[in-house]
Amino acid sequence: MSDPKPFRYDTEVPPGEKRHLRYQISETYLGDPVEIPVTVINGEHGGPRVFMTAALHGDELNGVKVLQEVSARYDPAEIHGTIVCVHVANVPGYLAQQRYIPIYDLDLNRSFPGRDSANTAERMANQIYERFVRPCDVGIDFHTSTRNRTTMYHVRADMSNPEVERLARSFGSNLVLSGEADAGSLRTVATREGMPTITVEMGRAHRFQPPLVERALEGVESVLAEYGLLPDRPVAWPGWTRVVANASDKAWLRADTGGLVEMQYGDVPLVYADDTICTITDHFKKREKRVAAPFTGLVIGVLQNPVAAPGHPLCHLVSVRDETLAEIERQIDAGEFTERPWS
Repeated sequence: MSDPKPFRYDTEVPPGEKRHLRYQISETYLGDPVEIPVTVINGEHGGPRVFMTAALHGDELNGVKVLQEVSARYDPAEIHGTIVCVHVANVPGYLAQQRYIPIYDLDLNRSFPGRDSANTAERMANQIYERFVRPCDVGIDFHTSTRNRTTMYHVRADMSNPEVERLARSFGSNLVLSGEADAGSLRTVATREGMPTITVEMGRAHRFQPPLVERALEGVESVLAEYGLLPDRPVAWPGWTRVVANASDKAWLRADTGGLVEMQYGDVPLVYADDTICTITDHFKKREKRVAAPFTGLVIGVLQNPVAAPGHPLCHLVSVRDETLAEIERQIDAGEFTERPWS
């Protein structure tokens, strides 16, 4: 067991201390500070450092609630290592309740690691990255779907990297979409620089969804157990896991006609090949377009705005194999299946 060490940013948090702080990363047009809320829980015992970030997109709020609960739940006396919670990374977007930084609609999650002499987003990203990400060993970045859509609870991770795979599996999500994220995303940059990082996608923007928050808190505790920050806690392994790595195993179904969209599948997101997922009708109900599942799988993302134009995404479908399908069907029959994020 390593000796406990201070956590240093501009100043330091000594071992055995929990500190809530607001750290300035920019200024407004008026010259007032833009400050991000951060909690550092530096354990009394030495160990790894885990960072967690939320609201890189300012309207994605489930992760904000997760980190509020994490920061309150754990005490330095029980932690072997350090937990760093960046509660709201994109404060300007959060205040405006929109995805991007309102100044020129910059995407903070395409701006890492940033530079201190670049545009607003890159300067903010650089402050977050250098002060609170780079000193850590592994990371979890919380997101939701964008506006007018929702997504099933799942993890995104580069499962070809053994260290990332360890982290993703220890989080305990049933579904993992494997692959690198976009260049400039926190997950890609941190992972390439030796801090394995996963993205957690969970539900809808603009709201808290307590069942998903609770599942994420279980995932966080499982990660802390896996990496020894909570050495006496168990690692939670799900009853089934589906890792989707091939493009042929997933598909975005898009509208071919414009009109009013009605989802037709049941109260769980399991559909069978050729099941009707939704219909698109004109305003006179004279024309109807049926959208069918091209294969048996899970609807992991779905349009919630009930109108569509040609090319609009309707749903994101991933395939399931026979063994996984049998376990999902068993859970549905037993009333144990929990994937109802848009109910």
